[in-house]
Amino acid sequence: MEWEDRQESSNVEDRRGMSGPAVGGIAGGGGAILLLILGLVFGIPRDKLPDVLNQPERQRPSAGGRGATDPREEKLKRFASVILHDTEVIWTEQFSKQGYRAYRPTTMVLFTGQVDSGCGQADSGVGPFYCPADRKVYLDLGFFDELERKLGAPGEFARAYVIAHEVGHHVQNQLGYSARADAKRGTKLEKQYSVRLELQADYLAGVWAHHLQKTPGKKPILNQADVKSGLNAAAKIGDDYLQKRATGRFRPESFTHGYARARATWLSDGLETGDCSKERLDRFFTDPYDKVNVGP
Repeated sequence: MEWEDRQESSNVEDRRGMSGPAVGGIAGGGGAILLLILGLVFGIPRDKLPDVLNQPERQRPSAGGRGATDPREEKLKRFASVILHDTEVIWTEQFSKQGYRAYRPTTMVLFTGQVDSGCGQADSGVGPFYCPADRKVYLDLGFFDELERKLGAPGEFARAYVIAHEVGHHVQNQLGYSARADAKRGTKLEKQYSVRLELQADYLAGVWAHHLQKTPGKKPILNQADVKSGLNAAAKIGDDYLQKRATGRFRPESFTHGYARARATWLSDGLETGDCSKERLDRFFTDPYDKVNVGP
């Protein structure tokens, strides 16, 4: 993926090394996979999750300083900042073209271990998440290693997809789709609307990548291997894949993010069409559920 010659975002808040130790659950074992089910599917702060693990802590840099600089992590920081800037450019353009209100960029908060957000305290075990209360994306860069080593989803576009998905939640927040899902909380449709929202965010990540690839005057940013890595990452965080990996079976009625096939399908569809019109986006909430959450 071509990214190193492009501009970084100024909307990055670096809190790495300012937080305490993280829960060590991702390090391994059955509990780790359960955390992956709850966290790697993106978007839920830990204070909203059950306390499923009680394992020894994995030490992180202590509050008050980041200590020695890790060149690889600094490269990941630059990567994340470039991708965030790309989302700012693309969504500003697309909001204007579609006649939406002006796009207001999100801020990305980089942290290690634990972080205080507008949605409460979270730790790195939940994976990247978007907090609608403060309209910020939260990311522990160590997650990218877990994505590759624990889930078998390597590649720079796989990482970019993670960021673009969370920014997709910010897009949904501005366009009113998050409010549609929130209105179903406490009802029997709550999980179904959660899945609709998550799959739409996957689609929006694809829409972003489509327009990034079509940027005039620039060489192609993605190749076929990049696209393959993104689709693989989307499939590896499907509810059915993660639940079956953890317990040997899956329960569709418990889904909050959708089938693996659905996640990859909508990312691919966004990549192909680049269509973020109101008519297209509304269909995630008006089409039959089985048509949105495409099963295996």
